[in-house]
Amino acid sequence: MQAIDDLDLKNLRVTVDDAGIATVSLNRPAKRNALDAATVEEMVALFGLLPRTGVRAVVLRAEGPHFCAGLDLVEHHREDRTPAEFMHICLRWHEAFNKMEYGGIPIIAALKGAVVGGGLELASAAHVRVADASTYFALPEGQRGLFTGGGATIRVADLVGKARMIDMMLTGRVYKGDEAVAVGLCQYLVEDSEAKALDLARAAAENPPLSNFAICSAISHMQNMSALDAAYAEAVVAGIVNTQPASRGRLEAFANKTAARVRPE
Repeated sequence: MQAIDDLDLKNLRVTVDDAGIATVSLNRPAKRNALDAATVEEMVALFGLLPRTGVRAVVLRAEGPHFCAGLDLVEHHREDRTPAEFMHICLRWHEAFNKMEYGGIPIIAALKGAVVGGGLELASAAHVRVADASTYFALPEGQRGLFTGGGATIRVADLVGKARMIDMMLTGRVYKGDEAVAVGLCQYLVEDSEAKALDLARAAAENPPLSNFAICSAISHMQNMSALDAAYAEAVVAGIVNTQPASRGRLEAFANKTAARVRPE
């Protein structure tokens, strides 16, 4: 099996702790972590490999004050790509983000500063998004004469709804703070997004890997199905996951009333 250390990563940094939690850092702070073609290729390689390494959860963070400012517009302008060339660039973005969403490992995004354009597309491919007070969300494609190409029409529209996404693209509307939580752009708003993301990753890593795999892949697949097909697929997945050996002790603890109960804080 290929090791993470064998990957030729220049724009991403990866560490894995003793609990199997990988911290993946975007490492182009001078560019506000904008995604150039090379970074996207690194993401395709990394997120394609992680499910086969035993990693139990991922914290996705960034160096510098900003999470990700989106497509590297300087590179895009310099390359002067043809329509076909840019189409293939977009397909690589989709490849990277699909590997994140459907890979079966919980990915918790620790957000700060700009989460803009393709940066929001990246964040929306994570399973949980944690923002801090500096975080702001926007899709300025309309003002720049562009259109989303990395999955915003799929994932961002799913988070906030079609009408809000169109408004963001047409007008440049920016969301932050409690309003961003309220419309669904993030699930948490905290003082330290990285610390909270790590706490959530640790909690998720305590679940059986097969349960996490189903939660972090099957749900997305089922959202793409008809209701009838999704019901069938859900029953099949539940049949496998709910009878796994790793569940037996947990179910016994519940039956014996020794398991922690679900209670509000």
